[in-house]
Amino acid sequence: MHAKLTLKLVLITLLMFGFGYALVPLYDVLCQITGINGKTEPVAAAAASGEVDRSRTVTLELVAYPFPGFEGKFAPIVQRIEVHPGELSSTHFMVENLADSARVLQAVPSVTPGLGARYLHKTECFCFQQQHLAIGERAELPLRFYIDQALPVEMHTLTLSYTLYDVTKAMGQGGQNG
Repeated sequence: MHAKLTLKLVLITLLMFGFGYALVPLYDVLCQITGINGKTEPVAAAAASGEVDRSRTVTLELVAYPFPGFEGKFAPIVQRIEVHPGELSSTHFMVENLADSARVLQAVPSVTPGLGARYLHKTECFCFQQQHLAIGERAELPLRFYIDQALPVEMHTLTLSYTLYDVTKAMGQGGQNG
C-alpha cells in the first residue's frame, strides 16, 4: 500500500519537474510563433531593399535601463525618432563606465508592443556584441535600423528599450583594471 503511494508520488514529482524544465523552450517557441514578448532578432538584418513609404510616419521611442547598481551612465542620445517604413535610420546610445574597474557589458533589447518586434529590423546594433569599457571610458554605441513596411497601419509608435547588464564576472574578467 505504501509502496504504491510512494511510487505515484515519485512519478508525479518527476512529471512536475519535467514540465517545469520544458517551460522555457516552450515559452521561446510560443514567443517566436506569436511575436509576443518583444524579442528582436539577435543578429543583423539585411538592409531594407524595398521602397520607403513616405505616406506614413512611425515614432520610435528609445529607452535605456542600466542594471541595478551600475556605476556609470547609459542613455539614448535622442529619446524619439520619426521614421518612414522602409527607411534606413541610425542613432546612438551613450555609455560611460564610472566604476573603479573595467567592465564588460551586454545590452538586451525589447520592443513594445511585443508584436512590433517582428517589424523592427536592426542592421547594426551594439547589442550584437559585448562592450568592453576601461575605467572612466565613454563610448557612443551605434544603432542602425529600419521598420518594415508591413507594420500594421494601426501601430504608430514602437518603443525600443535596452537593458544593460554587467557580464564582467561571467566572462572571467573579474573586474580587473584595464
